[in-house]
Amino acid sequence: MHIYLMLAMLLLPLAGFVIQIFFGRKLPRQGDWLPTTMIGISMLIGIGLFAHTMVLGDPSLLLHSGFENSHGESFSWNWLLGSATEFSRATLDTEGIAGNWVFTILFDNLTAVMLSVVGIVSFLVHVYSLGYMKGEVRYPRFFAYLGIFSFSMLGLVLSGNLLFLFLFWELVGFSSYLLIGFYFERDSAANACKKAFLVNKVGDTGLFIGMMILWQQTGSFDILVIFERISQAVAENGGVVPTWVYAAGLLLFAGPISKSAQFPLHVWLPDAMEGPTPVSALIHAATMVAAGVYLIARMFPMYLFIPEVLLVIAIFGAFTAIFAATIGLTQWDIKKVLAYSTVSQLGFMTAALGCGALAAGSMHLMTHAWFKAGLFLCSGSVIHGMHHIQDMREMGGLRKKMPVTYITMLLCTMAIAGVPFFSGFYSKDAIIAATLHPSPAYAQLGYEAHGFLWSLPSILIPAAAFMTAFYMFRLIILTFHGEPRSEHAEHAHESPKSMLFALSLLAALGVFGASPWIFNGDFLGAHIWFNGLIGNPVLSEAGGVVVPAEVAHHPHGLAPILISLLVAGGGILLAFMVYQWKKLDPAKIAGAFGPAYQACYDKYYVDEFISAAIVRPLVFSWNVWCAAFDKYVIDGIVNGVGQVTKLGSVISGFFDRGIIDGLVNALAFVTQVLGAIARIFQTGYLQHYLSMLVGGVTIAYVLFYFAF
Repeated sequence: MHIYLMLAMLLLPLAGFVIQIFFGRKLPRQGDWLPTTMIGISMLIGIGLFAHTMVLGDPSLLLHSGFENSHGESFSWNWLLGSATEFSRATLDTEGIAGNWVFTILFDNLTAVMLSVVGIVSFLVHVYSLGYMKGEVRYPRFFAYLGIFSFSMLGLVLSGNLLFLFLFWELVGFSSYLLIGFYFERDSAANACKKAFLVNKVGDTGLFIGMMILWQQTGSFDILVIFERISQAVAENGGVVPTWVYAAGLLLFAGPISKSAQFPLHVWLPDAMEGPTPVSALIHAATMVAAGVYLIARMFPMYLFIPEVLLVIAIFGAFTAIFAATIGLTQWDIKKVLAYSTVSQLGFMTAALGCGALAAGSMHLMTHAWFKAGLFLCSGSVIHGMHHIQDMREMGGLRKKMPVTYITMLLCTMAIAGVPFFSGFYSKDAIIAATLHPSPAYAQLGYEAHGFLWSLPSILIPAAAFMTAFYMFRLIILTFHGEPRSEHAEHAHESPKSMLFALSLLAALGVFGASPWIFNGDFLGAHIWFNGLIGNPVLSEAGGVVVPAEVAHHPHGLAPILISLLVAGGGILLAFMVYQWKKLDPAKIAGAFGPAYQACYDKYYVDEFISAAIVRPLVFSWNVWCAAFDKYVIDGIVNGVGQVTKLGSVISGFFDRGIIDGLVNALAFVTQVLGAIARIFQTGYLQHYLSMLVGGVTIAYVLFYFAF
């Protein structure tokens, strides 16, 4: 039964897209209700599957790899024949290459979590867009794009086959290109969508090569088969992990570096703000940017065999978290602050997974979806009420003008800042705990040999959490507190009910969406329920992957909680001292840091460096190559054709003059000669004609006589 529910959840948004793109303008309300209804039904299916998983959940479902006692459901869908069967690894093995073209649905606890997150956020973005996008020229097309985007992400989550996962991965990138460039008449939007598309292709290239390595070595694209054959290869190699596993792991990580905006391929994400605000919420919360983190989580059993690569992932994530947080401190555009906040939070998730904390990273992916989607939609409400002003220096005093938006954004901000008992507190606490305590997976590395590298996440992540609390409450104070600082702020207005409904629901999820006291009655969250749902797997002595109960339900201890409280409280207190109570002058603070502040404000000149070191040389080389190609190939072809044509004209001229004209002239000469001969007999005298007549008759008579 689940297979048909999951297929329905996947195909409903696609059906909405097809109908909307062709017939949207002819439908009532320009068809906005159709994709919204379709994704709404998909959302309900996702929630139902998640609820079912909560009742029957088992952390071993995540691994679901056949290593040790895996349970769960996996189905293959032959899209050529249109039939579904329960997954059989033996069947795929005997099918060989043909088995790689079967769309496999892999359903486990991680899938259930992601389906509910994608469904809820996508539906609320659709509902929000009913009010926010009203009156747009391409209104029906926007909802069609939302439909294909949602379909793409759901397909990515459901795929148990790397080949189909990659196809949906690329479709997510293409549909994001359409949404980011929705206002394509603006140069900034047109450039942003091209930048997002091209930067993501860099990481996608690495991902594709990594997939090909896995396929070449294991003979399969099926994720479960890949896990099993890696385990077999390690066992056959005497417990030594083959080099190709390391290469594949690093190359696969290139995909998340670009898709989940990790340094240095983060540059596309802030520019993606050029799309409509609902697009920002969809891309930055539960869909496109989450895809990279999800891929690491999905391939986590493979990464457990290569903890050195996990350490690389952890360092990348931790550095991205602090790097983007420092930029967020200095931005004035409300959406840019949230954009760099997204980059930073993705760094949190990546660092957690790199530290071996699968449950913490996956949990933060879910909680971040709730509060970040809420924050973006709240910012859209502010921009809508401010008549599309985005500079926070022109805001102020909006809590009186937009009370619902203020309350919902404040709740989401408290969640992302890590205020106790909000959803973000539990997931961020789990991540900090993961950075402080090495995962059992790192026992193979030797903690002493990599102590310095291991210590980086434990330093950078709490520092980034402190900055997050500071710049998010800086945003709240500058936007909503104090007095209006512009005419637009003076006349700001609250948003339509459809927008406020989405904000309120996301704010509620930001508060309660992961709270352990709701799910298991543990108010302090010492045994986080999400660990029991997902688990933190480790390698067994036999080389397989298991989720021991002591890992799945291991309390974090007091230190991570104290650090979480200190960084959140310190960041919030500092924000109020600087921007609310005016105890510290922000201009003097900025001046004290001088060039460092300017570097943060200018995003460390990464865009400029990439432009100068990579883009311009490539463009210059491309222009030189194109000029040479044009000169020596295109012009050569054109000139060659000209020479051939010229030679043809010479031959044609000779033929025309020597043959055609010769024949014509010869015919004229013969005619002239015959005319001259005939002219001899044309004297004009009657007696000459009579003489010729008599002579002719006589000759004819003689000939006739002798002939017969």
